[in-house]
Amino acid sequence: MPGVTLDAADAAELAETLSFLGEWLARDPRLEASLADYTGHPAYGIRHLRDDLDRFAFLLGGGDGEHFLTSDHDEPGERKPHDN
Repeated sequence: MPGVTLDAADAAELAETLSFLGEWLARDPRLEASLADYTGHPAYGIRHLRDDLDRFAFLLGGGDGEHFLTSDHDEPGERKPHDN
């Protein structure tokens, strides 16, 4: 796969957008059912999607990645407000 280079400002904007989407997913409980209906399988839920968005944002330079150092992101359930 060829390498891709992003301007730092573009990477920061993309990281902010991913974080925004993750926070929005956490606030609207109707989206859990919508995602389950869309994927057709309960194995990939809002929690997994939010973890993926957080990981991508971190790789782009957003956030400090602190919640990746704990095991609580593997547990089912909702995050605490300070985990965003």
